[in-house]
Amino acid sequence: MKGILVTMMTAISSLSFAQNIDSKLATAINSLEADAQFKHAIISLYVVDSKTGKVVFDKNSQIGLAPASCQKVITSTSAFEMLGKDYRYKTSFVNGKYFDGKGGNDLYIIGSGDPTFGSKRYTGTIDTTIFNSVYINFQRKKMNSFHKVYVNDITFGNNAIPRGWIWEDIANYYGAGAHQLNWKENQYDIIFSSGIPGMPSRITSIEPKMPGITFNSAIVAGKVGSGDNGYAFFMPAQDTILLQGTIPPNKKMFSISGATPNPPQVFLTEFENYFSNNNHLLSIDKTEVGKMFDGYYNGFRGERPDVEMDTIYNYYSPPLDSINYWFLKRSINLYGEAFVKTIAYEKTKFGTTDTGVAIIKNFWKDKGIEPSAINIIDGSGLSPANRVTTNALVTVMQYAKKQNWFSSFYYDLPEINGIKMKDGYITGVRSYTGYIKSAKGSEYTFSFIVNNFDGSAGTVREKMWKLLDILK
Repeated sequence: MKGILVTMMTAISSLSFAQNIDSKLATAINSLEADAQFKHAIISLYVVDSKTGKVVFDKNSQIGLAPASCQKVITSTSAFEMLGKDYRYKTSFVNGKYFDGKGGNDLYIIGSGDPTFGSKRYTGTIDTTIFNSVYINFQRKKMNSFHKVYVNDITFGNNAIPRGWIWEDIANYYGAGAHQLNWKENQYDIIFSSGIPGMPSRITSIEPKMPGITFNSAIVAGKVGSGDNGYAFFMPAQDTILLQGTIPPNKKMFSISGATPNPPQVFLTEFENYFSNNNHLLSIDKTEVGKMFDGYYNGFRGERPDVEMDTIYNYYSPPLDSINYWFLKRSINLYGEAFVKTIAYEKTKFGTTDTGVAIIKNFWKDKGIEPSAINIIDGSGLSPANRVTTNALVTVMQYAKKQNWFSSFYYDLPEINGIKMKDGYITGVRSYTGYIKSAKGSEYTFSFIVNNFDGSAGTVREKMWKLLDILK
């Protein structure tokens, strides 16, 4: 009898605590709705008990909102499920000897969408490490000259930029599109020297170099304390980049970062320069980016009779769970777009964003989430046209908890304001999705999105954090 009584009292206490949390959250939401900064906003908050799945609080959980980078948890979990936490990208260096009467060897460099290729985030992915490994393997095969060096850039489609990305984003570093061969996270840095406010700033260097690209700069020095307000603009498939805005005054070296228009070409240039500048015995007559065979890629399966293929070296990326760490922790949009295209390629052998998105939506449909609740068009959440419900995000997060890769996913989530959660921000959008462990031992899975707020995004952040503190 005593044990039954204790159990009943515990259940009553838990119910009372849950009701208290619900009441506190309702009061906090009412306060936000009465706040002038949220007068024209839509607020959605969905909270469940992580262990039982029971709904703790629900405000607009079935309304699709722009999720910003909180959408990355959908892409991340989809990649874990469909690619696997140990998945590695492969970049192949293949010798193809053409029977063209010249007897020259041609080198084919075949990427698979590796977003870390050439990245500085890992010792094994930096440019010199890759080039040295390639050279060592060339020496083993006794290869020191090539007639042509090709990079194929077709199996990930003709458009590296997903639909729905806006003009202000696609030329800046966070708007880098995913290619079949990516290089140095498809980012370049422009170094400026600025003078007094209002005067034009001078470009002193660009790294890495981008042959064939013209920079038209209208960057001027801003007011003291104005910060970095410099932006790049370009149209895909064009060779001119427009630079506009302001940078801080009186700086000898000030850097802004952009998205590389043609990463395979930048790679080829650096590949050729490395061997020339280091006196390695490697001769290259010509380099080219393009569609090497009719259709896509079929020649590398031996379907073209006039080419003999011999793999010289296969380079492998870090495992997916390691790549995912940077995708979630540093919110690198390129990594998400690569994941989506890779899912498409692994399922269909042609890696386009639209195909990858359709596969992801169908996957979650089978898990009980209606496609209209994950109405997405990219993998990173950068497009303001994405629409996702907080109910869908919480369902994804709850699903993740039951998978054998969950420990990797949980570790990869940032810790923000003492909470393991992914954050998101684009113009007019603030979002948070994650897990909270309260001081009293309760565990919650939540998603919190605000669209169309007014004023400072920093102020909105503080108000949202204050509400989430109720769950601690």
